[in-house]
Amino acid sequence: MVTRYLTDYWRQVGARRAAHRLISALLALVATCWCGTMATAADSLYRAQAVVTGQGEPNRTIGFGVCLEDVLIKVSGAQKLAGDPRLAAYKAKASDYVRAYSYHDQMAGTPTRDEQGTRDRPYDLSVEFDEGKVDALLRTLGLNPWLSHRPVLAVFVVMEQGARKYMVTSDARQSDLQRESLLGAAMKRGMSVVLPSSAALEKLGVTLAEASKAASSQPASAAAELGGEVALAGHLVWSDQELGWATEWQIDWQGRQHRWQLRGVTFDEAFRRGLGGAAQILSGNGDP
Repeated sequence: MVTRYLTDYWRQVGARRAAHRLISALLALVATCWCGTMATAADSLYRAQAVVTGQGEPNRTIGFGVCLEDVLIKVSGAQKLAGDPRLAAYKAKASDYVRAYSYHDQMAGTPTRDEQGTRDRPYDLSVEFDEGKVDALLRTLGLNPWLSHRPVLAVFVVMEQGARKYMVTSDARQSDLQRESLLGAAMKRGMSVVLPSSAALEKLGVTLAEASKAASSQPASAAAELGGEVALAGHLVWSDQELGWATEWQIDWQGRQHRWQLRGVTFDEAFRRGLGGAAQILSGNGDP
């Protein structure tokens, strides 16, 4: 009896300890997710990343300039700043706006064979900029930081290459590369996006033709079902002649239909211009 009692007792103690560990882990996970969400919504606006060769100052200066342009576009929502000649002088002195930076070795774990290999090694340069200085620079350029609520975009993208025609979804393997690129473009432009799953598309009855038209009521209602606030539709068609994608984007905002096009670009650039164009419209900086 005593043995059985002790066995039952320690079993209960073990169960309580396991339950306690589980609850602690869940609370930690919730805390982590909450902090991550807050960081994405605010802090990341003033951060950017560029790939540089080695850790020398000349390449770091170039990387700072690339990151400064990205941050100015992201904070303001003004895609039109991309390639703006006015930025050249500021990019040359981009270090004046930097608060902190760090490197990540893309070839970590791979030994270098010589000193030349050390200089040529690719690094991810992550840069954090001073918020006040960036905001002041934007005002010098005639723009304002877009710090108000940014609507979540439900993105419906149709890819068409010859006989192949499919949508970029959150789960289909055939759109793995496009999904990764699109999410990267959203982060680069400071936008939150949701993509439909294959099951959601089937349930909502959104066809390829309908998804290509943001003005249609079906994608707009589907956006709400997915947790998005605004529907952004894109149609990318591969052109053998131009060796690139002919792209059309469409969004409805405040009672107006907006469309913009570009041709002969990679799908990476198409997604950056699509998400950037949407940000420019939503931030009140005009049409792309």
